[in-house]
Amino acid sequence: MSMDNTGSNDESVGIARRPKRRDDERTVAGEHRRMRRADREIVDREQIAEIIGRCDIVDMAYVDAEGLTIVPLNFGYDYDPATGGLTLWMHSASRGRKLDAIRAAGNRLTVSFAMRADCEVIEGRTACNWGEAFTSIVGDGVASIVDDLDDRRRGLRLLMAHQAHMPHVTFTDAQVNSVTVWKIESTRLTAKSHAKPNRVRNSRPDENRD
Repeated sequence: MSMDNTGSNDESVGIARRPKRRDDERTVAGEHRRMRRADREIVDREQIAEIIGRCDIVDMAYVDAEGLTIVPLNFGYDYDPATGGLTLWMHSASRGRKLDAIRAAGNRLTVSFAMRADCEVIEGRTACNWGEAFTSIVGDGVASIVDDLDDRRRGLRLLMAHQAHMPHVTFTDAQVNSVTVWKIESTRLTAKSHAKPNRVRNSRPDENRD
């Protein structure tokens, strides 16, 4: 897994020493540009693990014979802070556009995904100063249908652990076989945070006063 921008063991590169912006980044075919807002980039993998744990929905984008599409999904996950490896687990009915696309791609569908948490409007002093606080994960990966019964059962347990906070739920073979379990194995991801500033709110001139 390529972990540029998501994890580094070089402790000499601290947040304070990174540039605030990387305005010289340009698109190069076959390469991923670095995040422009370096001051908002999160590279600590333990922090990334916490962010994933706070997200309930992942949006998956892909291209199939019908064109470009995106779909929101519930998910369970495996994330290893030691390696930065992330696998997202999903389940669905046995038929549908997503599964058709995965099968048409030889069970290796290239996808992009995004998830977010801590979203809150930041009020500005003028209309142009408003913003949004957020924490997000954006990445690329490969989606595939899971065939092994034990792996499918494990994926369903991870899904229930994350979405329903039920880590010890069990599934019979019949229950596992009643749904299709599939996964996204991340090939690259980045994490970003824009925290809400701590400041005292001042009344705007147009607000009524007693």
